[in-house]
Amino acid sequence: MVLQINLFGRGNIAPTSAIDQLQNYVLGGIVGGMIYNASITLLQFTLVLLIWTLVVFVAKFLTNHNNVFKKIIEGTPQMIIKNGQIDVDLALKNGLSANDLSFKLRQAGVMDLRNVKRGVFERNGQLTLVMKNEDSIKYPIILDGKIDAEELATINKDTEWVDEQLKKRNLDVAEVYMANYIDNQLIIYEY
Repeated sequence: MVLQINLFGRGNIAPTSAIDQLQNYVLGGIVGGMIYNASITLLQFTLVLLIWTLVVFVAKFLTNHNNVFKKIIEGTPQMIIKNGQIDVDLALKNGLSANDLSFKLRQAGVMDLRNVKRGVFERNGQLTLVMKNEDSIKYPIILDGKIDAEELATINKDTEWVDEQLKKRNLDVAEVYMANYIDNQLIIYEY
C-alpha cells in the first residue's frame, strides 16, 4: 500500500481531486476488508489491490494526457468572483451556497468583497483569492504542456502571443511543465 501511494505521488495523503479522494476510500475499504474478514486470503487481497492499482494508474494516465477526461474526472477551477462581483449562477452550479462562500471569504480575512479581483473555486473545494491591491499577480498560462485559454483571456493575450514567446526560446508548448505570467513577462519552467 505504501508502494502504491509512493508510486502515484503523495497527493493521496492530502487529496486535491475526486480521484485522489476516491482512491483513499477504496484503499481503506480494501485494507478494512482484509483486516476484518478472515475468509479473505492474502492472494485475494493482493489481486484486488493490484486491480485497484491498475484502475487508478489508468485513470491518472488519462487525466494527465487527455483534457476531456481530466475535466470530467477532476473538474476545472471556476472563477466565481471577478472584480468584486459574484457569479451567483456559477457558484450555485458548483454547490457553493452564499453561507459557504461567506465562510470561505472570512477564513481568508476578506471582509469587503469589492476588494477581490479574482476568486477561483478550486477543484478541491478551496477558494483562491487575488486581491485588487496585490502588485505581483501570477497567472498560470501553461500547465503540463497545455495552454489555459481562460487565463490568457484574463490577461488579454491569445495563443499566438504564447507561441511567439515560446518561439523566442526555441520551445514547443509540449516541452513546458509550467509557465506563469508575472509582472508582464512569461516565466517558463521546462520539463
